[in-house]
Amino acid sequence: MTSVRRAKITALGTYVPPRVLSNFDLEKMVDTTNEWILERTGIRERHLVDKGVAASDLAVEAAKICLANRGIDAKEVECIIVGTVTPDMMYPSTACLVQHKLGIPNTWGFDISAGCSGFLFSLTTGAKFIESGQYKKVLVIGADVNSSMIDYKDRATCIIFGDGAGAVLLEPTEDGEQVGIIDHVHQVEGVGGQYLYMPGGGSLHPTSKETVEQNMHVVHQDGQNVFKYAVKKMSEMTVKVLSRNHLTGSDVDCFIAHQANRRIIVATAERLKMPMDKVIINIEKYGNTTAGTIPLAMQTALDEGKLKKGNNVLLAAVGAGFTSGATLLKWAY
Repeated sequence: MTSVRRAKITALGTYVPPRVLSNFDLEKMVDTTNEWILERTGIRERHLVDKGVAASDLAVEAAKICLANRGIDAKEVECIIVGTVTPDMMYPSTACLVQHKLGIPNTWGFDISAGCSGFLFSLTTGAKFIESGQYKKVLVIGADVNSSMIDYKDRATCIIFGDGAGAVLLEPTEDGEQVGIIDHVHQVEGVGGQYLYMPGGGSLHPTSKETVEQNMHVVHQDGQNVFKYAVKKMSEMTVKVLSRNHLTGSDVDCFIAHQANRRIIVATAERLKMPMDKVIINIEKYGNTTAGTIPLAMQTALDEGKLKKGNNVLLAAVGAGFTSGATLLKWAY
């Protein structure tokens, strides 16, 4: 009897730039305090790139580590999917730049723009290519240089975001293997676009002297509305994917959520009745790295010994758009 063909994560690699911006550094830049930031977000510090370092650079570093951990050459990668909202440029895609920098011949690739849900959406897309039998090795990357679109005079946003990247390799399960990506639920609700966006630089407001003067090339956020939606939607999506697989929070061995705000993650865990020792939170070290947060949290889970082969793992994210999703998988190694 042949088992269901699934995509499994066979390797992980993560990278953050070495430069650190702490809450105490921010105290000198804007009207805020370490205590206020910690209470509201759970963040102590975040990593920022130096000038001239782009999303593709972070993606490449994470991909190299991932492939080295798997012990394969980059030329074996058949497809590259990059979740990012901070591409190096409008075009070519970040995936094209990653392919070139890694020197991978005969591969396909593209970017997915889904805000903080970018890695989750990319993971699902890659998994479908594996499940279909089209490819056997898909590299999925979440990479963002958020500092490139943050106004460091705006205390509502500059305290939150950091830069970072993570990559996973997806491969098909072997016959009889009971691991891999089991199910997902994803959604977009465009009404949320008014609460978290960067208005300048696209076809609606092309870059001009006026758009620069009006500060249109930085993130604009209505924090209260984003927070309310994220708390509601992350709980809704996680419950939905668990219930349709006849599971509850007690069946989950490890919960890895997008690291936007500690309070959002804790509220979701409480809704699922999950003990906090099964919940991964590393936001205090990295801040919100957008598409990078889930793979970075996977690495934290591995480092803490909270990811073992066969574990039920629940992933969840809510992002600009609004975008949202939850993915259920069994860890493969």
